[in-house]
Parts: sequence; structure tokens; C-alpha cells
Amino acid sequence: MAAADILTELEHHPRPCDKEGLKRSIRDALIHQAGKDPLHATPRDWLEAVSYAVRERLIERRMFTQRLFNQEHAKRVYYLSMEYLIGRMLINSLMNLGFFDACREALSEMGVDLLEISELEPDAALGNGGLGRLAACILDSMASQCIPGYGYGIRYEYGMFQQQIQNGQQIEHPDNWLRYGNNWEFPRPEKIFPVRFYGRVVTHRDNGDVRHHWQDCEEVIAMAYDYPTPGYGNKNVNNLRLWAAKATRDFDLNYFNEGDYIGAIQQKAESETISMVLYPNDATAIGRELRLKQEYFFVSASIQDILSHHEEMGYRITELADKVAMQLNDTHPAIAVAELMRLLLDKYQLPWVSAWEITRAVFGYTNHTLMPEALETWPVALMERVLPRHMQIIYEINFHFLNEVRHTFPGDTEIVKRLSIIDEDHGRRVRMAHLAVVGSHHINGVAALHTQLLKDTLFHDFYRLWPERFISITNGITPRLWLNQANPALTSMISEHIGKEWVMDLTQLRQLEAFAEDPTCRQEFRTVKEANKRHLAELVLERTGIEIDPAAMFDVQIKRIHEYKRQLLNILHVIAFYNRIRHGEAPEQAQRVVLFAGKSAPAYVRAKQIIRLINDVADVINHDPVVEGRLKVVFYPNYDVSSAAVIIPAADLSEQISTAGMEASGTGNMKLALNGALTIGTLDGANVEIREAVGEENIFIFGLTTNEVAETKARGYRPREHYEQNAELKEVIDMIASGFFSPSEPGRYRDLVHDLLNNDAFLVLADFESYLHAQERVDALYRKPEEWTRRAMLNTARMGFFSIDRTVKQYADEIWGVTPECWI
Repeated sequence: MAAADILTELEHHPRPCDKEGLKRSIRDALIHQAGKDPLHATPRDWLEAVSYAVRERLIERRMFTQRLFNQEHAKRVYYLSMEYLIGRMLINSLMNLGFFDACREALSEMGVDLLEISELEPDAALGNGGLGRLAACILDSMASQCIPGYGYGIRYEYGMFQQQIQNGQQIEHPDNWLRYGNNWEFPRPEKIFPVRFYGRVVTHRDNGDVRHHWQDCEEVIAMAYDYPTPGYGNKNVNNLRLWAAKATRDFDLNYFNEGDYIGAIQQKAESETISMVLYPNDATAIGRELRLKQEYFFVSASIQDILSHHEEMGYRITELADKVAMQLNDTHPAIAVAELMRLLLDKYQLPWVSAWEITRAVFGYTNHTLMPEALETWPVALMERVLPRHMQIIYEINFHFLNEVRHTFPGDTEIVKRLSIIDEDHGRRVRMAHLAVVGSHHINGVAALHTQLLKDTLFHDFYRLWPERFISITNGITPRLWLNQANPALTSMISEHIGKEWVMDLTQLRQLEAFAEDPTCRQEFRTVKEANKRHLAELVLERTGIEIDPAAMFDVQIKRIHEYKRQLLNILHVIAFYNRIRHGEAPEQAQRVVLFAGKSAPAYVRAKQIIRLINDVADVINHDPVVEGRLKVVFYPNYDVSSAAVIIPAADLSEQISTAGMEASGTGNMKLALNGALTIGTLDGANVEIREAVGEENIFIFGLTTNEVAETKARGYRPREHYEQNAELKEVIDMIASGFFSPSEPGRYRDLVHDLLNNDAFLVLADFESYLHAQERVDALYRKPEEWTRRAMLNTARMGFFSIDRTVKQYADEIWGVTPECWI
């Protein structure tokens, strides 16, 4: 059979997805892939066998999908992101492909529990927080909506870290998620591209044209690993391609023969360090340089791959913007603007004007932060040393751009300084966000408030220059994972009442509103929540040794530990609640479990101190007989996607309490509300739109608004005044300062308290009183279970807008200009 006919034959006779077909595939994979006798196979062997059986079907559909896109000459989207928090793939793949039940039954007949072996699959350690989870949701939605979309990133050998809590402190351990290999990846040794660093640039003239040659470089090889990404309810399977760094040579034999075994492998080890760890510690110069090299490494390999495919399809390089859209997920991949220009200028020898027109037409940029300190900048000296050709190109881009600025704003030297890609006032640094804005045809914020603040503050001058380029696309979440998979009991209840169409059209959940008025349906909803809480309580006991009562309100704050997210405000309230119990001032307050989860960056001293304070407070409260179980505090260690899938369905109260104007959007707020948790939060990020969607009476809003935060700071904020004027707050602060929660080291939190009283950059004390009043409203409502349940159901019913499918459709229509291609 000719090669061209093989796939056609396979398309007409794909591997069967019924129970018997899956049993045959699993049995064959167990014997021929895992190499195990079924009588002696371990649970991990069965996991490997099932994974191989599923991936056979994934890759078939991936090939069919790719052939369709090629035949239709589809325009493709390439999503460039440093993170993809995809979690576990087995259950997600089975549910999206549509044969979860058949696989479970097949395994059951073979004496194996699918859900039990699925717990052995490690979470893919390819991300840390909301940025990576959003990227994973976008890939899911592109496949589910038949959009020709591909992800590009790094195949980190180790994740950020495994978090353990020892003596109340975060301890980081290597996250060796590839310890047992990875059944889901397809190594592509034929897909390798050279990535260069350092060296020098030689310039000469060629028939009057200036040419640049980047030479004498150190070279690393980028090798591709593919992860098929299945859509839900169709046959489309897209792809996530991750790059691993490989040395150009395995080792230097001369060193080896001379007995210098370390020197022999040093170059190989240094090269492969680039894809070793997610977010290396950038507190050192070496760490910062590695971070820059990581970003360029995956961007360079990705763009070379994209251009290679473009040429293989027979397209001209001048047609690139007609066939390719690239989305920069935050500033990490912003160097892509300079890299594409380098290739267009130096490899394809296009004139500057043409190359720049193509580059700007290809890129879109998603901003995820309003905080200037979180926007990447690189010292010019570092860039000139590591990426000398790119620094030349950035200077040239800046030259032409600033001429445009001067033409638009004649005589305004200050706006020229503010908009320059090179910051001359802070040690000469390259502003990567500016490069991304200048090099993109559209810039989007990720919530309505966030986008407005981008226009009004961070990118105000750019908005004045190009108002048509700024748009708002509110983030979303995939209902396939965050309800259909994570909360099967609630999924069943909803589908029994309104059908299953909501999985691909979340606005269908609006039909659930009518059932919120039915006492029988409210009881069904409560029963589901109670079962989820019991499941979480079992996991908490297993992970922490802390016993919690499922009858208590589960008050949950799960997110990266950061001062602006204000876990500190939450723990201050916990202490205040504890004091009310001790003083006999809370006889009727509802029983409550306050659960925290999240990681701090290893070098973020204050965030790690907050983790320790939470654990110190928990240790005192959880062992105080006066409390009698009315209040428990839990810090859940090593928070990841799999943990979230258990915690979120069990939550009663969702803590979204960042300082107003600091959070770009948030997606945890959406996941929790979708699963029937009521939100307590500030008017920050997507909380604003969630309030509009669910109704003011179904959310607990408190605290200063964005404008009030700015006004408070402008007046000269004095946090000590709140301490002096609020006796309850004073008692809480004094307890922390005196060592009440750290008796072995009374001064442990002295600097934290000093900063709160004299600086308080995130207005924790300013919002404390308002937060306490909101928590009192929470408590009063929770003691009315029928009304609490009704409002929880309305939260679930009104979350349709926050589907990632709506988000991706907006990107496709307003930025990428792509259309679905589906071979159902």
C-alpha cells in the first residue's frame, strides 16, 4: 500500500472505541509495550497500558486533523506560552474522546479500577498558576471548536518544585514528574532546530544592501516533543509542541580520554540546563541569564518550526500573515518579535519595511499584569552579550517607532522617554512589554476592568497612539475539566434537569435558575456538595493529618502566594474570628474550615513568611480546646491541578480578595463560582463581571475600589491609623507581634508587623474592617442553608459568560482571523 493510502485506510478503519476493542488494545499494550504478564502487572503497568491504548486513538485523530488542515490550507494559530498547566491527561482524554465509560467497563472486567490507577499519573509540571492554566484551557477550547491551533512551550524536566511544609515553612524539593517517563508524549528527533547564544555580529554590504551575520555563537539543539490535545465531542485533535534542550555533542572525548570526566560532560550539562527547571530562581545573575535563555530558546525553536511548515506547504514568506497568527501569552515570549524580524531580515533577506509589516501583522499580545515590577525588563548589557543580533534589531525597531511617536506628538520629549523600548532611567533596560505592544497588531487585557486600566495607566500613552489596537477579552475556563470532569455528581444532576448541551455551550446553564427555586432540587445540590466535602476532608486528613468536619463551611483561598492576593488579610480575619470565640463573642457563628493552598516563589521572602504565619496560626487554633472544632485552619501542601479538581467542587466560600486594581482577571474565581461557591471579594479583575453576571445579592463585595485605592495612596496612606482606631484589628496585630503564634521565636513576625503598620503597600489594614463586615454577612447567610443553596445554584446557573469557548471565539474573530475546520 502506498504511503499516501495508509492514512486513508486508517481513517476508514480506525481503532475501535467500544469496550471490547479497548480491552484488546489494553491487553496488547500491557504485553507488548509494558512487557508485563497480566497476572503480575502492577497498577502502574495497567496505567501505562491504558495510556498507550488511548494515545493510539489520539494520534490517529491527530493525523486526520493535520491532513484536513493541510488540505484546506487553513490559517493556523500558534500560542506561545512559558506555561501549560495541563494536569493529568488520561481522564481528560477519555472524556473528551467520548469513551470514558467504555474504558472504565473494559478495565473493570479485567479486574482494574480506572479511577484508582489514574491517581498514579503525575500532574505535568509545565506550569505554576493562572497563566499556565489559562493556556491549557485555550488549547482545549481550540480543539473543541475545531480551530487550527497549536501550543508551543518548554518541556521542563523538573517543575517549579514540589512543596512540602516542614515546621510550618515551605520547603522546595525537585518536581521530577518525568521519573517514570511520559506515556503521552511523542519524541520528534527529526524536528530539531539550532538555537544560538552569545557570539558577535559581522556587518557587510551586498550590492548596496546591509547584511548581518551572527557568528562565533554557542549553539544548543531544540528537540520537539508532541502532546496531542483532543477536542470534546468531535474528532479533532490539535497539538502542543514542547522543546527540550540537547547538546550539539554528547561529550568531549578528548577531555574524557585525559581523565577529566566532569569536563567531558560539562558542555552537555550546561546546554541541557536550559529546559531543566520551570522558572529558575532569578535572584542571582546566573538565574536571570538562564531565564532569558529559556525564553529565547523556546521562541526561536518555535518560530523556526512555524516557518519551516509554512515553506513545506509551498507558501511564500510574504504570505506569512495570511496563514499564521502568533499569540504572545504575557511578556515571556516577547523576544519573538525580534526573532521573527531576524529571520525575515537575515535568512529571507526581506527589506526592513516588508519584514516589519509582516511581523506586526502576525503577532497579538495578551497582557496579564498591571504591576510594573511584574513586567519583564532585561539589562541592555545582558541582552547585548547573550543575544547581540536581537539587540541590534530592537534598537532599530525603537528608532523607527520613536520617529513615529515624535511625528504624532511633536515636541513632547517626555512621551518619547515613556514609550521607548529602552528604559534609560533605570540602568538601561529593555522593556519587553513595550516590545510586545509595538510589535503586535492587537493588545488585549483579560477582563473589562483590567483592559480599562491598561488604557488608563500602564499603556496609556500607547493607547493614545493606537486606540484601535486595544481590546478586552475576558478570560474563561473550560467546563470540560472544571465541571464535567472535576464534579461528576453535579454534572449528572445538571444534565438530568437540562440536558448535556451545556458542556459545549455554557450559557445553557441558565436553565438551572428555575430549579434553584425548587426545594427538592436544592436538596439534590446540597447532597452533591456534602459528598464533595467529605471527599476533600478525607484528602486533607491524608495530606496534613488535620481532621475537618464536612458540616462546616469550607472557606477556600487557593492561589499563588503573593502579597497582592492578600492571604494575609484572610489570616487576620481568622485570628479575629478566633478571638471572638475565645472571648465568648461568637456564640452563634457557623462552624468554619479555612483552607489555604498555593506556592510561593522560592526567593519571595515575604510570601514564604506568610505561609509560615498561616501554619503557625493553624497550629495554635487547631489545638486550642476552647475552639472545640468551631474553627479549623488548613494549609494544603503542593497545590496543583489535581488538588484543585478536589478542592473546588467542595468549596462553599471563594476568597477573591486581592487589592482592587492589582489582579488582571483571575480564573479560580470562575471555577469556584461555577461549582456553586459564593464569592467574597473586592471589585478587582473578573470579580467585577462575575458580580454583574450573578447579581449583587449573590456575591459578597467589600473593600476599596480601584479609584479609592489610588485616592488613598495619593492622600498619603497611614496604615497605623487603622490599627489605632480599630480595637479588634489592634488585638490581632499585637498577638502576631508579641509571638502569641510563635512562642519559641517571639520576634519572628516583627518585620512583617512593622511593614504592615508603616507601609502596607496592598492596603490590608485599610480593607480589614470592611472585610470583617462582609464575613459577618457570609456567616449570617450560611446559617440559612436553603437560601445559601439557592444563591449557590444561581452562581452556577449564571456562569455561562465565563466559558473559555467564548474567550477563544473572541480571539479567533477579533485577533487571529481564523475559522473552524472540523472533520466530524
